[in-house]
Amino acid sequence: MTTCDNKQPAFSWIDAVWVIFIVALVFLPPIKEIHKQLILLALGAFQVFEGRLISWLPKWGCACSVLVKIALSSLLLAHTAHPNDAAINSSYWPIYFLPVVTAAMYFGPITTLLWTALASASYAAFLIPARAEYEITAESYYLLATRMLFFFLAAMLVNRFAVENRRQAVAQRALSDALEDTNRQLRRAEAEARRSERLAALGQLSAGLAHEIRNPLGVIKGSAEMLAQKLQQAQPLAAELAGYISSEVNRLNDLVARFLDFARPLHLDLHPQQVTAIIDHAADSVDAQMPDSHVTIERQYAPDLPPIVVDERFCESVFSNLIANAYQAMNGSGILRLAADRELSNGSSGVVVTIEDTGPGVAPEMREQIFNPFITSKKEGVGLGLSIVAKIVDEHRGWIRLDSDSAKGARFRIFLPSEPPKQEPAKT
Repeated sequence: MTTCDNKQPAFSWIDAVWVIFIVALVFLPPIKEIHKQLILLALGAFQVFEGRLISWLPKWGCACSVLVKIALSSLLLAHTAHPNDAAINSSYWPIYFLPVVTAAMYFGPITTLLWTALASASYAAFLIPARAEYEITAESYYLLATRMLFFFLAAMLVNRFAVENRRQAVAQRALSDALEDTNRQLRRAEAEARRSERLAALGQLSAGLAHEIRNPLGVIKGSAEMLAQKLQQAQPLAAELAGYISSEVNRLNDLVARFLDFARPLHLDLHPQQVTAIIDHAADSVDAQMPDSHVTIERQYAPDLPPIVVDERFCESVFSNLIANAYQAMNGSGILRLAADRELSNGSSGVVVTIEDTGPGVAPEMREQIFNPFITSKKEGVGLGLSIVAKIVDEHRGWIRLDSDSAKGARFRIFLPSEPPKQEPAKT
């Protein structure tokens, strides 16, 4: 590891303790050496602002910190030597542990060894002026080597704990991210389960109401048609009103038919299909129904997509509904993006289809309920289209979601599995 791998707050209580120890050194000899006091003051101030330096320079801050401490340590040694002795024999030589320990905390083992070697070389450099003035004995060389070895021992000991601490921190962050992702999936699954329960209950209610309404509607329509035929010559106005009754009954019949489509169970004819062909056919059908539109379709299909096991008719209905909604949202002018890619969801492999438009998007207050029945932003809409879409996708063991991070427009993602449903074991 050659880059800084540590984050510190701007100031902590440990820094306060550090400053206290620095102040204690101020009152140790040589007390009247002004350079020594200034250097200690610089060390204390630098320690206080070290965290800010690293935050300002995340790439080079740690290296600058070690270099500054090596430089200040060398200056302190030069100004604390006894008048009749060499600077290398200064009692402040342990100050070099500061850059050594700093490097051990911020860097990996190899880089820590290199920084420790540089600090040791800076300390050993005081031999050059010492040899010019004094005779260096073998015992002095042994003492110097011992001190430098202790630099390396301290560096490796501190680095071992620092590296392990960083490793555990990374593991804890990964575990936290995994738990957050699991909780997010659990909340999503609970929401989808609640939605399925609501849809099932509402579907049963809708089926009963639809059947009860359809019978009297048939009687009303038949009576209105007979009345219009008999009054067509004698009372044109009454015949016209009877025609209105018949047309409104037809509209109600269409609404009842949609209720039944929503309520009745689906009987899927599942076969492996190429999803891109179904998407293109749905897009072409919607575009042909709206010849005056000026929508540009952009396709981004991943190569070698696996076939999906779906009912082609129902699957095309899903895509047609979403694409038609996109056309209407863009008022016939905009960009429609169709994408398909491989996806692995809850251990099941398949294809995720993305349908994105450049319209006004979905209001935030409607996002959570967009797939519930009777939720619509259209003036003449009933609010069953997306509910039926969600039901079809659920029956295919897939999922449909409205992304909330789209900058503009609406983006729907539909996952469809590429594996057939598992057969339930027969009960004996």
